Amino acid sequence: MTRLAAILSLLSLLGMTGVASAQSAAEKHHSDCARDVTRYCRSKMNDGDMVVLACLKEHRAKLSKRCARTLTEHGE
Repeated sequence: MTRLAAILSLLSLLGMTGVASAQSAAEKHHSDCARDVTRYCRSKMNDGDMVVLACLKEHRAKLSKRCARTLTEHGE
């Protein structure tokens, strides 16, 4: 029984680590474009992620290299 509890605890811990890693990656991508969003899409910030993404695509020629690279890496 204690072995089962230990295994479940370990699996839970590994699952949380994976979630934290995914959140860190998402935060990094967000920070790559945060300045561009503020600069070009401020009026769209409360309209949802897809609207902001569309706005960034509209301003692609003016985006920072870091943000443009992030969009390209994600197929946008």
